Amino acid sequence: MVEYKSSDLDRTFTALSHEVRRSMLARLQQSELRVTELAEPFDMSLNAVSKHIRLLEAANLVTRRVEGRDHWISVNPEPMAQASAWIEAQAKFWSPRLHKLAKLVERKP
Repeated sequence: MVEYKSSDLDRTFTALSHEVRRSMLARLQQSELRVTELAEPFDMSLNAVSKHIRLLEAANLVTRRVEGRDHWISVNPEPMAQASAWIEAQAKFWSPRLHKLAKLVERKP
């Protein structure tokens, strides 16, 4: 059985719980972006965007590289892989049980 650090998963799922952060991660899958480029499609202040980025950083979902005045953000896939493995383990546990329950319910008149 795979061991998961609960606090790491909590931070990952918290970071993924907001549509803006999910959108940021989707954009970062294409390429590394400067903070200002990452902020462009969102109707919010740069300060608000920075707060979202800091939360993604706290979850280790993104990394920041500073080059002069430019802050470059890139995606880190490892926490997503851990979350995916956790979800897959849950599905392996629950799917057969739910299938049995569905069959039982279908048999009842």
